[in-house]
Amino acid sequence: MTKTRDKRATRDKRDTRHRSNQRPRSRSSTKTLKNDDYVCAIPSYGRWTEITTKTLPCLKKAKIHKDKIYVFVATKKEEKLYRDALDPETYGKIIIGKKGLVQQRKCISQYFPVNTHIVSMDDDVQNVVKLKKDKLVKITNLDTFFRKAFAKLRAEKLYLWGVYPCKNNMFMKHTITTDLRFAIGVIHGYINRHDPSLYPSLKSVSKEDYEQTILFFIKDKGVMRFNDIAFTTVFNAPGGLGTDRYQMNKDAQEYLCRKYPKIVKPKFRKDGTPEVTLNRNPDI
Repeated sequence: MTKTRDKRATRDKRDTRHRSNQRPRSRSSTKTLKNDDYVCAIPSYGRWTEITTKTLPCLKKAKIHKDKIYVFVATKKEEKLYRDALDPETYGKIIIGKKGLVQQRKCISQYFPVNTHIVSMDDDVQNVVKLKKDKLVKITNLDTFFRKAFAKLRAEKLYLWGVYPCKNNMFMKHTITTDLRFAIGVIHGYINRHDPSLYPSLKSVSKEDYEQTILFFIKDKGVMRFNDIAFTTVFNAPGGLGTDRYQMNKDAQEYLCRKYPKIVKPKFRKDGTPEVTLNRNPDI
């Protein structure tokens, strides 16, 4: 009997050591949030200067508490570079995730518990603006906007909200829509689900936010977009996905058109850049 207990104790110690070396499925120490609370997740790669001069100051000025802000980087080396560069008064945690935006967005979802309200922002957002009458004004309290956005999302029983994809008061409207309209990745919010069917394919790189919009629409029969909210940023800036994106855009365009023929149609900018358009009310 003593030998049996000794063997069992040895095995238990070995199992404990093995478990201690495993990564938990959800590494977040986030406490259970209230229904109207949220976190801000910022994926960033090689752009500690951009994030320290743009998105983080933008959030601080707009009354987002630093403890809500999680910066997701790609490697241990990058974590040190970011930690050395970032003002500790502008963020809560730096998390080592995955390299590649598609992989990083999946990592962010899996890091936080199910039902967490997540605001995702690029690292180079200078400000967020709202259409008032026919003029654009800076939003000075993003905390209020984020809470209202998630409240409206829950009321409609939807899971993804977005904003107008370009800062142009000539095209923006005083509307909130729930048909299929592009929720650009620069700034969007979602109620978290660990659902593999909601994660874009690597084939969609450079247009993964289009596929994310489509996947949420197919799952939930709607996505919410605030057509009176936009942002200031510089598209295709160095770092991140880089500046030479023609082939990535072409490959992603062809993939999306092939994968979702009832939803996606190809189009091209005047300079030849491959783009896509979405059918707002697809028969699916």
